[in-house]
Amino acid sequence: MSDVVNAVRAAMPAVRADLEALVKIPAIAFEGLDHEPVRQGANAVQRLLEEAGAAETRQLSHGGGQPSVYAHFPAPAGQPTVLLYAHQDVQPVGDLSKWEQPDPFTVVEKDGRLYGRGVADDKAGVMAHIAALRVFGGKPPVGVKLLIEGEEEFGSPTLEGLLREHQDLLAADVVVIADSQNWRTEVPALTTTLRGVINVYVEVAVLKGAVHSGMFGGPVPDALTALARLVATLHDENGDVAVAGLATGRSSDLDYDEAALRHEAGMLPGAEFIGTGRLTERLWSKPTATVLGIDAPGAAESANALQPKARAKVSFRLAAGDTAANALKAVTEHLMANAPWGAEVTVTPEGGLGDPCAIDATGPSFDAARAAFAEAWDGTEPVEIGVGGSIPMIATFQELFPEAAILVTGVEDQYSNPHGPNESLDIRMFERVCVAEALLLEKLKR
Repeated sequence: MSDVVNAVRAAMPAVRADLEALVKIPAIAFEGLDHEPVRQGANAVQRLLEEAGAAETRQLSHGGGQPSVYAHFPAPAGQPTVLLYAHQDVQPVGDLSKWEQPDPFTVVEKDGRLYGRGVADDKAGVMAHIAALRVFGGKPPVGVKLLIEGEEEFGSPTLEGLLREHQDLLAADVVVIADSQNWRTEVPALTTTLRGVINVYVEVAVLKGAVHSGMFGGPVPDALTALARLVATLHDENGDVAVAGLATGRSSDLDYDEAALRHEAGMLPGAEFIGTGRLTERLWSKPTATVLGIDAPGAAESANALQPKARAKVSFRLAAGDTAANALKAVTEHLMANAPWGAEVTVTPEGGLGDPCAIDATGPSFDAARAAFAEAWDGTEPVEIGVGGSIPMIATFQELFPEAAILVTGVEDQYSNPHGPNESLDIRMFERVCVAEALLLEKLKR
C-alpha cells in the first residue's frame, strides 16, 4: 500500500468533520431565497483551501452571480497543471416530512452512509479535492487550480461568462470535474457522456374566457384537454420520444438490471418501463420528454367550466450528438404542428440551453485516472458510463480548453438520491474517491 493511500486514510476523520461542517451551511442559490449562506459557504471553502497551503485564493463572480472560489497551487518545474472543479451550493430540501432526520443540514450516519442535503451533491466533491491536496502538505506533485462554484444547482447562469472572462487564469492541461457518480459503490466509473437539457413552457388557448361546460361542452373545446392531447404527441405508443430531428447518441456495453432500476427509482409494482432498447440506452443515449407541471385549476376548487388557456412546463433531455439550439427548434416545430382542434399554441423556452457532451476518454491522462481508480478500488477497473442528467458547463470547458483532458468523476452512487429527500453518501466509497484523486495527482507527474 502506497504512502499516498495511507496518508489519505489517516486524513479521513478530519475530512469528514469538515464535510459535516460544510453541510451545515444551507447554501441555496435559487432566486427568492437568502443568499448569505452561499457566501458563507464560499468563505468556508476559501479558508479550507488556505489551510491546505494554497499560494493564492480569491473569490470570482461574473454578472452579479454567486461567488466561485479560486485557488492555486503552483506547478513544480516541468509539471502539468490540473484544474479541479466542484460546487458548494445545494438543492432546496423540499418536503421536510419526507426526510428521516429532523434537520437535513445536520449530517446523520446510518448503515455506513452519511445523510444530509448536499453531502453527496456536491460538498463531498469539494472535500475530495481538499483531501487530495492535504496529503501533499500544500505542495502537490503537479500544479493545481481549483474552481468551486456557488450556483450550479441553480443552473450556473453566470458560469460560462466567468469561464470566458478568466480563461487564461483557469487554463490547465487536465480538468477534473467531481460532480458525477460511480457505476456502483464497488465499481468506479468515468463519465463519458452527459445529456443536454432544454425546458419549455407550452401554452394552449382555445377561448377568450371560461364558459359553462354544460351549455357549451361538446362542440366547443377546452384548453386542458387540448393541452393533454398535445403533450401526448411527444411520445409514441412504446414511450419513445416522437419529436422528429432529435438525435440519439452512442450506446454503452453496460446494461442495467431491471429489478435494480425498479427498486432504485421506487416504481410501483404494476408500473412498466417506457421506451425501447437497453435500459442504459434509454437512460443515457436517447432523448426524453417529461411534463414537469401544468398550470390549471386545482381539482377540488375547479368550476364546471371550459378552461380558455392551459400551460405546461416540459423538460427535454438531449443525447450526445445533438445541440440545444437544434432541439429547441425541433420541439417548437413539433408542438406547433400538432396543435389540436385549431388551438393557438405558444412555446417559450425557460432560461438557458444546455448542450450535451461526449468525451473521448483516451490518452495518458485517462490512463492515469484508470490506474488511480483501480488502485483505490483494490484492483477493480473503472468502467465508462453515461449520465442521463445534465452538466451543461462541461461542453463549455471542452470549448474553452480544447487541448485539456476532461475527466468527469464523482462521489455519488445508485443510492445517493441527489436532489431528493434523504440524500446520502457511502462512507467507504467516499474514502476511495479521495484516495483515487490523490493518486491521480501523483500519476499525472511527467
